[in-house]
Amino acid sequence: MSQPHRLQGKGRVDHGKPLSFIFNGKRYQGLSGDTIASALLANGVDVVGRSFKYSRPRGIMAAGAEEPNCILQVGSSEATMIPNIRGTQAELYDGLTATSTNGWPNVDKDLMGVMGKLGGSMMPPGFYYKTFMYPQSMWPKYEHLIRKAAGLGRVPKAKDPDTYDKLNHHCDLLVAGGGAAGLAAALAAGRRGARVILVDEQNEFGGHLLHSTQPINGQAPQLWVQAAVKELQALPDVTLLPRSTVAGYYDQNFLTVLERRTDHLGERISGKTRQRLHRIRAKRVVLATGAHERPLVYGNNDLPGNFVASALSTYVNRYGVTPGQRLVLMTCNDYGYQAAIDWLDAGREVVAVVDSRPQPSGMRYQALKARGVKVYTGHGLIEAVGKKRVTGAKVAALSSDASQVTGKAELLACDIIASSGGWSPVVHLSAHTGSRPVWNDDIIGFVPGDTVQKQLLAGGVQGTYQLSAVLAEGLKAGKAAADATGYGDISAAVVDAEIVTEDPQEDAAQALFMVPHSLKTSRAPKQFVDYQNDVTAAGIELAVREGFESIEHIKRYTAMGFGTDQGKLGNINGMAIAARAMNKSIAETGTTVFRPNYTPVTFGAFAGRNAHHLFDPARFTAMHDWHVQQGAEFEDVGQWKRPWFFPKSGEDMHQAVNRECVAVRNSVGILDASTLGKIDIQGADAREFLARIYTNAWAKLTPGNCRYGLMCKEDGMVFDDGVTACINDNHFVMTTTTGGAAGVLQWLELWHQTEWPDLEVYFSSVTDHWSTMTVTGPNSRKVLEKICENVDLSAEAFPFMGWRDATVAGVKARIFRISFTGELSFEINVQANYGLHTWEAVMEAGAEFNITPYGTETMHVLRAEKGFIIVGQDTDGSVTPFDLGMDWAVGKTKPFPFVGQRSWTREDTARTDRKQLVGLKCKEASVVIPEGAQIVLDPNHPVPVPMVGHVSSSYYSANLGHNIAMGVVKGGLNRMGETVYCPLADGRVLEAEITSPIFYDPKGERQHV
Repeated sequence: MSQPHRLQGKGRVDHGKPLSFIFNGKRYQGLSGDTIASALLANGVDVVGRSFKYSRPRGIMAAGAEEPNCILQVGSSEATMIPNIRGTQAELYDGLTATSTNGWPNVDKDLMGVMGKLGGSMMPPGFYYKTFMYPQSMWPKYEHLIRKAAGLGRVPKAKDPDTYDKLNHHCDLLVAGGGAAGLAAALAAGRRGARVILVDEQNEFGGHLLHSTQPINGQAPQLWVQAAVKELQALPDVTLLPRSTVAGYYDQNFLTVLERRTDHLGERISGKTRQRLHRIRAKRVVLATGAHERPLVYGNNDLPGNFVASALSTYVNRYGVTPGQRLVLMTCNDYGYQAAIDWLDAGREVVAVVDSRPQPSGMRYQALKARGVKVYTGHGLIEAVGKKRVTGAKVAALSSDASQVTGKAELLACDIIASSGGWSPVVHLSAHTGSRPVWNDDIIGFVPGDTVQKQLLAGGVQGTYQLSAVLAEGLKAGKAAADATGYGDISAAVVDAEIVTEDPQEDAAQALFMVPHSLKTSRAPKQFVDYQNDVTAAGIELAVREGFESIEHIKRYTAMGFGTDQGKLGNINGMAIAARAMNKSIAETGTTVFRPNYTPVTFGAFAGRNAHHLFDPARFTAMHDWHVQQGAEFEDVGQWKRPWFFPKSGEDMHQAVNRECVAVRNSVGILDASTLGKIDIQGADAREFLARIYTNAWAKLTPGNCRYGLMCKEDGMVFDDGVTACINDNHFVMTTTTGGAAGVLQWLELWHQTEWPDLEVYFSSVTDHWSTMTVTGPNSRKVLEKICENVDLSAEAFPFMGWRDATVAGVKARIFRISFTGELSFEINVQANYGLHTWEAVMEAGAEFNITPYGTETMHVLRAEKGFIIVGQDTDGSVTPFDLGMDWAVGKTKPFPFVGQRSWTREDTARTDRKQLVGLKCKEASVVIPEGAQIVLDPNHPVPVPMVGHVSSSYYSANLGHNIAMGVVKGGLNRMGETVYCPLADGRVLEAEITSPIFYDPKGERQHV
């Protein structure tokens, strides 16, 4: 396969290792060391995508993270496909498959391309806001169509087969950027013994030095880079992270770094991690992120064949690629000439260099003049000519300040245009920390502003571009970081070798962002600022005319900087155009603020290994295997696998639950309650803390006894409930709901640490430490008497709401006499390793009583028969203890206010028409009202029908022979005996009588026997 634009034997690619790849269904060949972009250019591929709004053909124009056009879908299958890969950063591998993200039926013949011709008049800024206002009834349809058209790339639907991970680090110095400044900083700090992490997004360290021709120490700069990297690799406390991007910079010098570990090796690399997210805390950070060269804004500057000047140097010198034959270069600074020099050295023709400055005299200018290249001084390249590729450039004389065209345009035939508008420091990471960039007229760019971070700057990020100064700043920053982190004492023993380079003499750059046209901006050929989102200079001026003055508003109205490149190339130009339109300076106009991430990070890297069972781990009780053997069905509750019900052969869930409910009420059942949250609370002020956090009193709870309590949020609404046992005066054990355990522990710690730090109290989660089994039913005492020692289980010696130490089946245990069923119940707690042994012993002892294991569904029915609430089901964060009819659980004479108490004095919580918990009995005894059903007083009321409540719990009770339900109804406690209605989705309307929520044993006699 031929590569017509490849320079044989040139660049840092391996000419002896060809790689085959597919782009848009066609097979091409590249070389090892290529990016997808350089390989496409080597093969003469001009159009790599279509713009978002106008579907205009777009070609590659940059060589790094700032590239806006070469955004690709990489991968050959749904499982391995990755959207929105930047072709200038993706390394080529054999067999790679890539497609353009936009263009139908293909990028060369895109039917939407007609929008590119109608363009500005059809879809100006604010088009969506202005067009899709009316009629209002069509809003949902508009949104559907807009969302369908929005975005780039396609999200793969198949399961990702790759693995990702995370790694945490601490270091003395993190250097962001592995160019000249970054390498020098890492060397200076690493030589002094500091722990250094050097991060660079490219596959090789060196940055611009990889394509530079400026000698260092009398040799090619690439040789200096090679020696520096070799030395760093040999230093014991230096970590090098190539192919890694500092994605985010956060408070206290915390940074996230995305490392692409195997992306360059192939589509599917078995047994290896695809990407790794490094989370790094650094004592000092050196930002050596460099600068991006700005293109100039001129007519048709989006045609394929338009490049940023430095990108041409990169493709020529690093990749051995010349994407054309005849170059016209437009610049307003001396550095832009370097691309023309490199183009000439590659054996290609420089048609002309166009310099907006009237009298340049720098060394690069002199070098080109000496080689016979025509230089148009005081001129501007006002327009690119061509259809799907550059075929020419229009050049015209400009005024001395380059603000207007003063001469007739001349057409120069060419197939490549490069432009250089100067450099924009890469301030993104500093902006992540809240540091707002500051405009610097001397460098014609924004530099990092003040920061509270322990951060140093070196090189292009602060507007230093001369190589000698860049290297010197890097060494200085590295030394300063080493000194600040405690390695300055040995600095005297370290001598940094002098880095010698001779900088070319340069003239001052001209502040030029947009090249004027002979026509008004609104009439001239489109002059693009943001290439991906089709934001033009005319569009920005229109936004200003329509009243937008804040640059943040202009950005959002025009979509400038919204693309995957986040305005890395175009934002400064856009701000300058907006400033000119408002007759302000750029400093007055200001800049938008960049947020993490610097470039996109995959969801896989964010998740790491936290997927599937590692993301949502399943928790099992000690008796889990026994439950499985008995055929239990399980439900997930707070990550725990809880037995839902135990069906026997031929039983469905309802039959199994009915059987279990009857067995518990008539004989004895056993429930695995190990999953209930258990928090061990100790300390001299433990009792006082409980009194403040619970609604009821705790001063008189004596050792050996338990108390049920309600916990409220600050707004007075019920948050959790549970039973707490007093072990001794300074030691309590609190139980919580299964799903609420973590939240309750966090709640306790929050109040202790922020509001009552003077209280001596300590909390420990002991949920996993104990296996808990509830033995309940009329025969429960008889079962325990067969296997218990050292405890009197009689009602007189062991009353309800008491607890005792005991030995159960030879195991030390705590037994609590509490009940969530309303039956005589004993809750056995043993060390978790003995849980299964104790469970089996209870089952054996209960065999003569036909002991029946039951699950959570039966537990719910039994507790509902007694009117016991489940927090989160019968409460929704909007009910108080009084709404639940549980004012008996509120301490009336507590000396210290408890959490939520003050909120009950609000007018809203005192209303009599608040939703209150009641029982509901459907008048059709066999019909179970669906949970969540809305409750109304008059089903015949015209729509909309006022809702007065909803059903929170609803079951069929086999013990009672009819349905039971609980719900909240406005003023429900004063509506006993009234009839309410539940309209259902299928058209039925169920009648229900409001009753007490206690349907079974209303006096509570059974649990006290």
